[in-house]
Amino acid sequence: MLNLERLRTLDALARHGSVSGAADGLHVTTSAVSQQMAKLEREVGQPLLAKNGRGVRLTDAGRLLAGHAARIISQVELAQADVEAQRGCAVGELGIGAFPTAMRGLLPPALSALRAGHPQLRPRAREQAPEDSMAAVVRGDIDLALAIDWYNKRMPVPAELTRTHLLDDSCDVAVPAGHRLAGRSEVSLAEFAADEWISWNEGQFCHEWLVFTLRDMGIEPRVAHIAEEHHTQLAFVEAGLGVCVTPRLGRGPVPEGVRLLPVREAVQRHVYALWRADADRRPSIRAAVEALRTAALGLQDGPTACGSPRRRPIPE
Repeated sequence: MLNLERLRTLDALARHGSVSGAADGLHVTTSAVSQQMAKLEREVGQPLLAKNGRGVRLTDAGRLLAGHAARIISQVELAQADVEAQRGCAVGELGIGAFPTAMRGLLPPALSALRAGHPQLRPRAREQAPEDSMAAVVRGDIDLALAIDWYNKRMPVPAELTRTHLLDDSCDVAVPAGHRLAGRSEVSLAEFAADEWISWNEGQFCHEWLVFTLRDMGIEPRVAHIAEEHHTQLAFVEAGLGVCVTPRLGRGPVPEGVRLLPVREAVQRHVYALWRADADRRPSIRAAVEALRTAALGLQDGPTACGSPRRRPIPE
C-alpha cells in the first residue's frame, strides 16, 4: 500500500521542481526528502527520479504517480471535510498562518471568539508571510491563511484556494517629526521622490508593491534600509533615517518622534482569508472565517490603535 506522506513528498517534488524546493516546502531536510523518495521507489518497484545535471527530474513513472498523488491528497482533504461536516461541529486542530499585522490586530479577537464559541476546536496560529502561508495551505500544512494584496497590485492566488475579503486596511506615510512635510494633513507619495525609504525584505510582495508604485509615478525609489517589522521601520524613521509606509491594522504605539500622514491616493491593503476549495464544507473553516469577519467588523467600528480615522465599510 502506498504511504500518504511519501506521496505528499512526491507531490512537493513535482510542484517545486527540486529536492531543496520540496524540502523547504515541507519544512524538512533534503535528506528526509531523499529518504522518503527512496522508500517510495521501493514500494512501486521502479525509479521515480532521474539525475538532471546537478539536480533531479521526475521519470515518466514519477510524473504518472505524481498526478495520482495530487488527486489522492485532494481526496483526503475532501474526506476530512465530509467527516467533519457530518459531525456538524467544529472540532480538532485548525492551523492558521497570518502575516504580522494580522497576527497582532485581527487574530487575537477572532481566536478568543472561537475559543468561547467552539471549545472543541483547537486553533494553532503561526506568523508567516502571505506567500508562505498560501503555499502552506496548498500543501496541507495548515488549514487557513490570512493574506493581503494592494489597491493597485494583486497577489496571485493558487487555483486550489478559495478566498473571502475581510477588510480594507488603510496605510499612512511615517516621517520624522522634523521632516519638511510633517505638519501636513495629507500627502501624495510623489512628494517623497527625494526621500530615502525604509522597506520590507527584497523579494517580498510588499517591497515589490512599493517599488512598483513609485516607479509607476516616475520615481526611482531610494531604498536605504530593509526591516521586516513595522515597529522596527518606525524606529528608523524616528532616528531620521528615512520614511516608510505603515498600515493601520495591528499598529501599536507610535514613537514620539514620528508623524503619520494620511495619503491622498488612499493607499490600502486588502486583507483576505484563504483555504483549500476541497475543504470548503468543514465546520471548523466556516467557524474560523465567521470569527475573522466579526473581528474585522469590530475593527471598523472604532479608531485604530493610534487614533487613525475609521476604515471604510467592507463591501458585500
